Amino acid sequence: MAQKRGSKLAEVADDEVVVPLQAVLLADSFTQKFRPITMERPKVLLPLISVPMIDYTLEWLASVGVEEVFVFCCAHAKQVTSYLERSHWKSQTNFIVTAIESNDCVSAGDALRLIDQRNVVRGDFVLVSGDTVSNMSLRQALQEHKERRRKEKLSVMTMVVKHTKPCPITHQNRLGNDELLLGVDPETKQLLYYEDKKDYGKVHQSSGNIILDQSIVTDRSAVQLYNDRQDCFIDICSPEVLLLFTDNFDYQQLRRDFVKGLLSDEVMGYKIFTYEIHSEYAARIDNFRGYDAVSKDILHRWTYPMVPDIPFSRNGPPIRLDCQGIYKAAGVVQSRSAIIGGTTLLGEGTSIGDCCTITDSVIGQGCTIGGNVHIQGCYIWNNVTIHDNANLRDAIVCDGAVVKEGAVLEPGVILSFNVVIGQKFTVPSYSKISITPQPTEEDSDDELEYAEAAGSVTESLKKSFSVVENEINRQNGKRDEESMDGQSWNVLEVGVTGAGYKWSLGESNQEEEWRHSISPIPYEKIQELILNKRFDFDDTAFDIGMVQTPGESKPDSEIADDESEKPEIAYFNKEVEETFRRAVLEVPGVEQHHVIIEINSLRLAYNMSFSDCAGALFHAILNLALEAPHASQLELFINAKNVITRWRDLLKQYLISEDDEVEVLLKFEEICLETGKEFAPIFTKVLEVLYDKEILTEKAILSWASEKKEADESDKVFVKQSEAFIQWLQEASEEEEDDEGEVGGQEAA
Repeated sequence: MAQKRGSKLAEVADDEVVVPLQAVLLADSFTQKFRPITMERPKVLLPLISVPMIDYTLEWLASVGVEEVFVFCCAHAKQVTSYLERSHWKSQTNFIVTAIESNDCVSAGDALRLIDQRNVVRGDFVLVSGDTVSNMSLRQALQEHKERRRKEKLSVMTMVVKHTKPCPITHQNRLGNDELLLGVDPETKQLLYYEDKKDYGKVHQSSGNIILDQSIVTDRSAVQLYNDRQDCFIDICSPEVLLLFTDNFDYQQLRRDFVKGLLSDEVMGYKIFTYEIHSEYAARIDNFRGYDAVSKDILHRWTYPMVPDIPFSRNGPPIRLDCQGIYKAAGVVQSRSAIIGGTTLLGEGTSIGDCCTITDSVIGQGCTIGGNVHIQGCYIWNNVTIHDNANLRDAIVCDGAVVKEGAVLEPGVILSFNVVIGQKFTVPSYSKISITPQPTEEDSDDELEYAEAAGSVTESLKKSFSVVENEINRQNGKRDEESMDGQSWNVLEVGVTGAGYKWSLGESNQEEEWRHSISPIPYEKIQELILNKRFDFDDTAFDIGMVQTPGESKPDSEIADDESEKPEIAYFNKEVEETFRRAVLEVPGVEQHHVIIEINSLRLAYNMSFSDCAGALFHAILNLALEAPHASQLELFINAKNVITRWRDLLKQYLISEDDEVEVLLKFEEICLETGKEFAPIFTKVLEVLYDKEILTEKAILSWASEKKEADESDKVFVKQSEAFIQWLQEASEEEEDDEGEVGGQEAA
């Protein structure tokens, strides 16, 4: 991070009065996407890798020089203000956090109008929501914003954007947000057009064209259209932004109303600009898919220094990072027979029984996990009890929940606070279970977050809230069995010994569930999208690039964006490995041909080659061998031979040419030198297996060796190690050629 906490990045107004850099943090999301969990706890206090989301946002603001933050909260305001009062933020000297409460705001627009009425903002400020994770430096963005303000007072906002690769099948980015189309002046970076897939796809799907207003291209040499940019929802705003909201009560949502309203207003002439980040990280958690993606980014350390083993939040015990990307807090009790896979965190005081398998998951504090439990891709929060023989995949289980013996949570399940799933009961995919019953009176605006403080709670909900509040406030995290037993539960929803209400999904919400779930998109849905062409590759068949005025042209070099491509390779490799692991764990419905379709969709989404797929998949296969128990190089070799044999056919799907095979060898060298150094001594033995299993041909191996002849000595380590095997291949190849020559000669005779 570029700034020390408390350092001043002050605004210099026209009268040269220095004021501290301020920020407005919206603690309300004003959406229902995290229901039913947010019926009981505000989204910003939900744990993100065991740390409340709001702490990530506050830590980032403090690190970039913000000195004063106004936290606006409405729904569950008392929980938010109480947390801030108890947190270490209260004792900071150069970082003041002030909560502003309201009981009747129903949108971001209402919140900003109230902030304006309070008259607390004194200059340019950072506008961000409390579900944002970032490690970017604001220095350059602030400097550019202020320089523009000095020259042009109508420039009121700078939006932070980042390169991304939306999936061509679902038209979503990896955070689960709709593909975004931006129109930007390539010279000034002024934002000229803003529309997401949901809107522009409906308007222009039939024609396949995007219609730009003539005023956008007038007096401009070019307009750059992007469909591969992610809105980070980090804005640097002038004080006029608050005034604009006050003067326009139609402005409710920040993007849909305010940004698009300013872009279409030709009279006032206010301007919005963009600032693009490349190697830095910034993401807002808008839905459960985004929650999963950002959580994995934290575990993979893309958000450094905000990572689990650095106690930036100053809450909870220290966490250490072990090999294979496993994080462990103090007091973890783990059976010797339990297998813990990579990209996993185990919280303080958690106990894990015999023969358990836990991979790609986050386990909170004080959890009890019985024997023979299988957990994959899950987020288990605090004080959760999971009994013997349970099976959980790609699910979220909130504080105090109980999963009884033999129960199964299928992908996409959400268990809210204190829910109980009965013995041997299977919770179907995408089910949402809560102790709080589903409201029968929905808000008129489907984007409003439910807020009991606003007086819209039904009598039945009030009764449920009183029960839940007693549950949450119990410091030991145990449920009140007497009050729970007094309820009657539907055994078809939670099992015979279960407790909770199943929330029904409206027909209009069915598609949103799998699009926004932490569970990977099912093979059937991908196939349906392709066959029905509901998201056809040509349904937005406009040219993404320069829209030029007549007589003007610009060289391709001016619009190249190679620098922003680099992080995408790592994201691609990570997603390929996660897809592969689902097949390894035999997730229901995930067969080998399903994995091939998913990897192919990733290849298209990230614009990768078959060689890239082969390299990423081979890396994932060797990681599997490395994670399996082994006490010697011989055992590691046996592991590698077994997994290579098991997944031979899958890997061969991406070895289309000799170049693809060479790419696997180069990837193998890279692994041996970096992430899997244990393989270095057995490189040749594994190479022989790859040849024996007909994964690599002798021609590809000899080509690889030939290419290394002119390389530096440091690049010939593994060629020299394999010298005897390569010599044997050369002799065998020469003998085969001689045999073919003799046969040809005999035939000629």
